[in-house]
Amino acid sequence: MRKGIFYALSVLLSIVFLVEPVSSDESTGSAFITIGTGAITGLYYPTGNAIAKLINTKRKEYNIRITVETTHGSVFNINAVMRGDMEFGLVQSDRQYQAINGLAEWIDKGKQSDLRAVYSIYYESLTLVAADDTGIKTIADLKGKNVNIGYPGSGQRQNAIDVLTAVGLDFKTDINPEGVKVSEAGDLLQDNLIDAFFYTVGHPSEAIRDVTSGKRKVRFVSITGVDPLLAQHPYYSHSMIQVKNYPDVKNPVDVPTIGVKATLVTSAQTPDKIVYAIAKEVFENLASFKKLHPAYSHLTPAKMLECLSAPLHPGAMRYYREVGLVKSVK
Repeated sequence: MRKGIFYALSVLLSIVFLVEPVSSDESTGSAFITIGTGAITGLYYPTGNAIAKLINTKRKEYNIRITVETTHGSVFNINAVMRGDMEFGLVQSDRQYQAINGLAEWIDKGKQSDLRAVYSIYYESLTLVAADDTGIKTIADLKGKNVNIGYPGSGQRQNAIDVLTAVGLDFKTDINPEGVKVSEAGDLLQDNLIDAFFYTVGHPSEAIRDVTSGKRKVRFVSITGVDPLLAQHPYYSHSMIQVKNYPDVKNPVDVPTIGVKATLVTSAQTPDKIVYAIAKEVFENLASFKKLHPAYSHLTPAKMLECLSAPLHPGAMRYYREVGLVKSVK
């Protein structure tokens, strides 16, 4: 998976230029904040860096410095933000909904009432990648197969469980589930250690492009016949994976699936001025922000205020009122 290694190294190098090291000198009075992202091979990590760059280039104006951390994903990020370990986290819209309503991983903890939304970013498609030699053509074909459903604490794990359940498969008994990080799943598939894996990701994805160009040929498996799931959970929507982004994949046409949105969340305890700055800088530099990755290409201010289940943070609300966007909130 040499391409994946080169990509990871390039992203690691990029952080040197995007985010300056946090100073331990408290005499500056700067606010040091952290954004939790995801695996280095995913899109959360460069997205966090892109947001950080906008703020860090104006650190003298805002007196804010941002660092970015790789994490295990949405659940981890929400819990870290609620504990005060990080100020912001990138999370899937379904996980935001579940946390604010005390569902899924938060049934025992209860509603995360201090969770606050800032904005949504891009659509993430639940992507089921299968080795072509396994004969897996539908979700039902996963029965008895070795399938990575995602690391505990990742958003895609629950997405995988949801669609498996929707088509009548028990992830504990009908498949042989693996729970490794998505950054490891491609290598496992190429090494014949698993047959398929789920990944909720914005497209095009370097990690997906890497695995589709490997020696073992792969295909995307369509995720259809789950309309009752979409009716029950409004944070899901129909989505489409464009095969033009992956020239080596075996699918001849675009593949239907379902998806959620990537969102930025924070805590009610985060100072208004910090959240205001993070909202303002992204929205006022949206044209340049959209050029950073094809997944951002369809962003509009109105769309960035969709799929937000938690209340908007007052700092974000202040900016949205100033520019007349509050009526766009859904």
